[in-house]
Amino acid sequence: MDIVKPPTAPSPKAEGERRGLILVHTGHGKGKSTAAFGLALRAHGRGMPVKIYQFMKVPSARFGEHRMFEQLGIPIEGLGDGFSWKSRDLEHSAQLARDGWARAEETIRAGEHFLVVLDEITYPLRYGWQPLEPVLACLRERPAHVHVVLTGRDAPQELIDLADTVTEMTLVRHHHQQGVPAQRGIED
Repeated sequence: MDIVKPPTAPSPKAEGERRGLILVHTGHGKGKSTAAFGLALRAHGRGMPVKIYQFMKVPSARFGEHRMFEQLGIPIEGLGDGFSWKSRDLEHSAQLARDGWARAEETIRAGEHFLVVLDEITYPLRYGWQPLEPVLACLRERPAHVHVVLTGRDAPQELIDLADTVTEMTLVRHHHQQGVPAQRGIED
């Protein structure tokens, strides 16, 4: 490890106008949803209204984040029927994604929430279940104060180009590669 000197001066201060941001968390590493949920907690902690949509989770999901957000009063909705390998009917999964997008779009355009999280939205986009252009149009046309976070692997380039902040989670090592299964409280 290289030892470096700590900074002695602050970073230059941004002088632009504050506005709603589009943030994309993508890549094959772990932490995309977790980072988005951290932003949701941060905004909620400041008294800002937040809404979370999960495009691949079922409406009845009771993962750790659902339990905690329910306790905190942060609305979180599963819009899907699980990941594609669990689906019994991919056309039904596609319809759920389109219906879910309609709900999310209505929320974004209404402008009542400071932050809207579109968790795992890249999957229905990449599978062709939800057309990309309506998503891009909504993001461009959203009320100026609304922040939107979009998560999932392989974010389309058009979405990356539109975003204000893009973070790619890079896989260096994953415990699954060592034979360690998913664990409650870590992956749920």
